[in-house]
Amino acid sequence: MRKSFVRISVLFATISLVALTACQNNATEMAKPATTPQALSSADLTQRTLARRAVESVIWGMPAVNFDRMYQAMVHDAQAGEGSNKVVFWSRPSTWKNQTLTPNPDTIYLMPFFNTKDVGPVVLEIPPADTGSITGSVDDVWQTAIEDVGPAGVDKGKGGKYLILPPGYKDHVPSGYIPMPAETYQSYALLRSNLKSSSDADIANAVAYGKRIKVYPLSQATHPSDTQFIDAIDVVFDATIPYDQRFFESLNRIVQIEPWLTRDKAMIDQLKSIGIEKGKPFNPDAKTQATLKAAVGEAHVWLADKYENSYFPPPYYEGGHWYVPVSSDVIEALQTFYANPEKYPVDGRGVAYTVGFFSAKHFGAGQFYLMTFKDKDGHNFEGGSTYRLNIPANAPVTLYWSATAYDRDTHALIRNTQWSSRASTTSGLQKNSDGSVDLYFAPKAPAGKDSNWIPTNPNGRFEVLFRFYGPQKPLFDKTWKLPDIENSN
Repeated sequence: MRKSFVRISVLFATISLVALTACQNNATEMAKPATTPQALSSADLTQRTLARRAVESVIWGMPAVNFDRMYQAMVHDAQAGEGSNKVVFWSRPSTWKNQTLTPNPDTIYLMPFFNTKDVGPVVLEIPPADTGSITGSVDDVWQTAIEDVGPAGVDKGKGGKYLILPPGYKDHVPSGYIPMPAETYQSYALLRSNLKSSSDADIANAVAYGKRIKVYPLSQATHPSDTQFIDAIDVVFDATIPYDQRFFESLNRIVQIEPWLTRDKAMIDQLKSIGIEKGKPFNPDAKTQATLKAAVGEAHVWLADKYENSYFPPPYYEGGHWYVPVSSDVIEALQTFYANPEKYPVDGRGVAYTVGFFSAKHFGAGQFYLMTFKDKDGHNFEGGSTYRLNIPANAPVTLYWSATAYDRDTHALIRNTQWSSRASTTSGLQKNSDGSVDLYFAPKAPAGKDSNWIPTNPNGRFEVLFRFYGPQKPLFDKTWKLPDIENSN
């Protein structure tokens, strides 16, 4: 019996040793790269480095490319021609043809573009809030707000002459001007001339008020030339992010024009390795183009995954599906010009600027946003279904609220729709007996609900952005709560 026991013990020990050896061998094999570094040629290493660095360049460069896409759309789509210190505007609330990222269809947009490189300081005149009001900010190329303007900005509704200064400007700022020191030569302002209602008369008044802004070089202050306004209402103004060769062409334009910021000098060699270098043409060969195309595609997938799963704060309301569409780290960085030496949230910033454009210096002062792409049950919005959003009475705003549907894949307005949003200023909006409002998102309007209907594409996905203009305390202390959107099929 004892001999049998010993034989069995030896047998199990032998089997265990063989199994352990096999596991160790398997683990070693799994740990080995498909191709060992020693087996890679110099050309292989160069291509692998190119691919890695191209992906990181897309994430890092997103806000600047986002800016360049809007500038190029002004130049080419709106046919404004090259040059800056011009104002592109929409003479009516935007239709789907405004293909910027998550634009506001319930206001009058005015977007002055500035370039101080050759002309020096540039003046932006904001009118006093008398016959109208402007909510807006001036942002640099990296879409970091220099300062807010209008009633929620520095002038507090009194109007003022904002002076956009070139990088490193040391000269005296004349009295009567509000200095706006920029770290980049190019910059822009996102200005919204607020509507009192969607009537033709109120739209015309908001346009007239918005066109009271002026843009001119400080050197022409005594006799400024007329501000050039370019109306983009009837053109497809395509500023969506291109996940192809055009992304790197935009990034190259920024590198050629703008100074390197100290915080970004680590990217100089990164970009050089993919062919983008200050003072040199960007002209990748066919093999490099193929690698860049694959890299920007990979970056797109990575950014989309982070958008859905990790880079935004927890839900605004516990257990719900509305969230602030930018992380707290990114908000802090944008509001302080990246002052915290322990943080540089490039990843979160990259995700945020695939979804929208511009930043406010004082987020929550003039406007506040909540975004969702899931219904009450946690399912993604599908354009072929019908959804209902109940907006409780007494929404905490001094100006207006609005809800807008966007294409989930491009983050632009859904193409070929009759309209894209509904707002508290929408003419004919139906209210319930308790003062609440039901909005419907669907490919077709529910019977008798056209005035409260927001069209969707039956063959695509969508997302919803809810805006609060002139937000008030009940929004922030959450004594007023926006419910989740419900599937009503």
